[in-house]
Amino acid sequence: MVQEEHNLRIDYLELPAADIGEAKRFYSTVFGWSFTDYGPDYTSFSDGRLAGGFSKTETVAPGGPLIVIYAMDLSGLENAIKENGGVIVKETYAFPGGKRFHFRDPSGHELAVWSDK
Repeated sequence: MVQEEHNLRIDYLELPAADIGEAKRFYSTVFGWSFTDYGPDYTSFSDGRLAGGFSKTETVAPGGPLIVIYAMDLSGLENAIKENGGVIVKETYAFPGGKRFHFRDPSGHELAVWSDK
């Protein structure tokens, strides 16, 4: 890939995690992300389009930018999130263009999932 294609675009997303193993389990099970470990305190992920990582930290403070994930099967993904330790913090609601819900992952990060289906 040519670096000009990356110029001024989000290139990598890094999140803190109190438990690296739990973050890997949750995101690989629910979203199918793959991981590469770089020691016990860091793992890199790929969702097939965007790469990022989880770094070990003692505490995770909620807030900051909202990461929004697209899903063709909104209710199926909501169930998978709940079954794997995620907590729904904003129930599914309609907005112009689709529907979405918000959840907290096992580390406490709030993310959203949306669909136009």
